[in-house]
Amino acid sequence: MAKKRKEPTEEEEFDFKLPKFDEEKFLKRERRNIKTLFLAFGFGLLIAAISFGFWVLLSGSVFRWELVLLVGVFNAAWIRYIFLKLNIDLTEFGRKGWFVTYAVYFFTWLIVLIILCNPPFYDDQIPQVTVVSLPEMQEAGGSVKIVAYITDNTGVLEKNKIQFTLLHPDGTNESPDFRFENNIFSYTYENTDSMMGDYQYMIQARDNSGHITKKEGTFTYNNETILVPELTGAETLPGPQITYATTIKFDIEAPVSRVYYTIDNGKEINATIQGDFYETYPKYVGWEKNKNVSMNVFAEIIYYFDNVDQEFNNTIVDSSTYYFQVGSEHIAEELSPTIQLPQYKPVQIPGFEAVVFILALGAVMILLKRRKNDSKP
Repeated sequence: MAKKRKEPTEEEEFDFKLPKFDEEKFLKRERRNIKTLFLAFGFGLLIAAISFGFWVLLSGSVFRWELVLLVGVFNAAWIRYIFLKLNIDLTEFGRKGWFVTYAVYFFTWLIVLIILCNPPFYDDQIPQVTVVSLPEMQEAGGSVKIVAYITDNTGVLEKNKIQFTLLHPDGTNESPDFRFENNIFSYTYENTDSMMGDYQYMIQARDNSGHITKKEGTFTYNNETILVPELTGAETLPGPQITYATTIKFDIEAPVSRVYYTIDNGKEINATIQGDFYETYPKYVGWEKNKNVSMNVFAEIIYYFDNVDQEFNNTIVDSSTYYFQVGSEHIAEELSPTIQLPQYKPVQIPGFEAVVFILALGAVMILLKRRKNDSKP
């Protein structure tokens, strides 16, 4: 016969006693935690000030950031010594307590150091100047645009902080006026005298701290910037006879984004790059059958500065006109080739933000791992 199970009484069922709350122990532990956090924060401020001194002394060193980082990391070892010297009870402080302490110290040190190393507290960065000539070579009658992207860590520079000089092939020197808006320097040289040869220019930018950056560049005027080789007599009337299969090559002496031409100043026809030359054929729409035609050639340059969504462009205009006697078969039957032109693409530049993100991600992963381990029975 089965033994009857004894049912628990109401008193036995609810016989549960709450553990006694040790208020004194709790307050002691919380005071210690607050004290250690303030000490870690204060020590982070102190080491940040010392690290800033090393940052100034190491100006120009390629290992500047790495050495200052070592100062911050190795000095963290003093925190335990400070706690012991101040007779702080580290009983049951545990890994979590040390992790929080070192995290407060490190991020205090890092954030304060970044603030101290940047304006308005400190500035040892020269203005950044990126300059380009559009184009590098031009023919008589065409212009040259000189554009530059000028920035500084103290803010936007003013126009009176920038100097521009231009040296002509004949040795004359001038300081022409220019535009400077939204960090963009721009100047257009028209060459109204059709002076051939090499030009030199210099842009000097000075920031509010007196730091100076100089950038020099050159451009050339040469009537052989665009050539049409292998077709004898193309520059004189009536020009050579050509068919739909005749290859017309353009030799471009400057880097460009697109080469195109017009027939009797009509529709633009793109040439495609093949090896060292740009090529085209009379089979494209724009040519005319059984006619004597004239051709004018152009080369377009398109440029974008890094992370500046603004297009800068100019055109090389061939000073020569070319003439051809066009046949009757298969002329103007195909559309002009499509050319892929440069487009704006933002460039990601790593900096302190990437370092902070990686360190913060590592800290979060460690914290999650600790919590997972603590939750295990």
